[in-house]
Amino acid sequence: MSHTATVAVRLVDPRGLRFVASVTAALLIAALLLGPVAGLPVLIVQALAFGAGALAGLSYQPWSWLFRTAVRPRLGAPAELEPAGPPRFAQAVGLAFAVVGVIGALAGWTTLFYAAIGLALVAALLNALFNFCLGCELYLLGKRVLAR
Repeated sequence: MSHTATVAVRLVDPRGLRFVASVTAALLIAALLLGPVAGLPVLIVQALAFGAGALAGLSYQPWSWLFRTAVRPRLGAPAELEPAGPPRFAQAVGLAFAVVGVIGALAGWTTLFYAAIGLALVAALLNALFNFCLGCELYLLGKRVLAR
């Protein structure tokens, strides 16, 4: 007798992912322009958003909630859905960079603040502008490497 395990894969609207990346990019740009002192509260807000998405799930990410309640009702059904695992991993990567940026700001290491936020911004802009999720690609690469 054979038993096949069925794993439920949570699916998400890719348009929501791009919306989240756009809001994230706007906040990261604001944090960079404001600098380590004035930009720290903005960065902390984004770090909390990353944390919600990475730890609790994408549906708990505040920018995702904003998309679901304010934007998606005005759109038609998405052409396709994507698995939630890779973007959730991308949120964790964003959280790591945001935490490093917060540490840089609090410690007075401005170079670390700007570098961490700049790298997170590049990833957010790649997703927002070109629909290329760098964190998602890292997730898939990691799965392939670990499957060997």
